Amino acid sequence: MNDPLVEYINHGLEAIALIIRAAYDKPGIQFFTPAPFSQQVALMKHPAGHKIAAHVHNLMARQVLYTQEVLVVRRGCIKVDLYSSGQTLLIGSRILHDGDVILLCGGGHAIEMLEETSLIEVKQGPYTGENDKSIIKY
Repeated sequence: MNDPLVEYINHGLEAIALIIRAAYDKPGIQFFTPAPFSQQVALMKHPAGHKIAAHVHNLMARQVLYTQEVLVVRRGCIKVDLYSSGQTLLIGSRILHDGDVILLCGGGHAIEMLEETSLIEVKQGPYTGENDKSIIKY
């Protein structure tokens, strides 16, 4: 996808993050993530009257080896620092504003609130507490 409102951030072959800016608003359904990702991120925009058929998701065993998380900036402004999976190389930083979405899909990250901020975080569970993460010393 070549859209200035959608940014894929990679380090070598490793996907680190995906940013979807609030202004992205194309009609239909657009999946931004590849099928193997344990978090699937899509945007849906349909006209009034459009229906999605009633459905259930089938019970299916999945193996998740790495936690991916999605942050939605409801209000405010954050700076996200992105790190390599080796936990030492700062790849870059991005500023996110109201309505922006980021999928943190690889490597590491740090987040700084640049103003009072309200975020929604979505990630796989169950959460196992401090065993779920390692602090990067920088």
